[in-house]
Amino acid sequence: MAKTKEISRRIKSVSNTKKITKAMEMVSASKMRKAVEAVLKTRTYANLSWEMVLRLAKIVEGNNEVGHPLLTRKKEMKKAALILISSNRGLCGGFNTAVINRAKESLKKHNLETDIILVGKKGSVMAQQKYNIAAEFPKSDLVLSESETNPIARMVITDYLSGKYDKVTLVYTDFINGAKQIPRVKQLLPINIKFQDQHLGITEKEEKEKKHLLPGEFIYEYTFEPSPIEVLDLVVPRLIEIQLYQALLESNASEHSARMAAMHQATESASDMVNELTLFYNKARQSNITAEIAEISAGANAQQN
Repeated sequence: MAKTKEISRRIKSVSNTKKITKAMEMVSASKMRKAVEAVLKTRTYANLSWEMVLRLAKIVEGNNEVGHPLLTRKKEMKKAALILISSNRGLCGGFNTAVINRAKESLKKHNLETDIILVGKKGSVMAQQKYNIAAEFPKSDLVLSESETNPIARMVITDYLSGKYDKVTLVYTDFINGAKQIPRVKQLLPINIKFQDQHLGITEKEEKEKKHLLPGEFIYEYTFEPSPIEVLDLVVPRLIEIQLYQALLESNASEHSARMAAMHQATESASDMVNELTLFYNKARQSNITAEIAEISAGANAQQN
């Protein structure tokens, strides 16, 4: 009897857990739909704006009269900044582990003294592993406007112009679809026209189909009014802000997709466990009933004798 009570308690406990994971799955699905809608609305604009940055960098590189510090590569790299976008909460599978490991790979590859700028609470694991954390910024589950990323962009641009950093990279999770999210590294500063990043959210197949969008396929001519330096001072920081904003949207869509998938899997596992425990419960109950019948029969036979 004690065994059946224990199994019954476990069934009830797992069933309650199943209700929680199912509710979390539904909440994540709702947030994912909103996040995906937001990311798709701005993705084309963000990709084309990055194309413009690369073209401007190419113009500046080939023309000494049109120069801008954000579009000019420094001769010597001494210190870098890395912006890491993670989630605020767990229960999203390997989402945070993948993006943090991607950041570590980048740090190891470039081997520069690097300050890490965190966006999202889960990235704080980097501090526990003795990486230098320069700043932490809050992250919303649903980003409503680009004003949420503007302080980050202004900080890194100011520090880059002041000479504090010679390089700024961004590590985020790119949303491909509901089943596929890829952690990626994007170099924001200085603009590197020789390294062609994949566009935000575009798969390798789509990348090949859109080669005509890459700079160098066509010759672009820009007229700067009133002057090149005034235009670039206004346009280039704005284009970098857009990249940060889009990367945050991509990460949010990826996070909610990963959490929905993780909670769906947890719900399925809970269902399987309940079925298995129910089978054990029925077997234990049947065993108890059989034992009780045997005891009654033995008692009856003893009285007859």
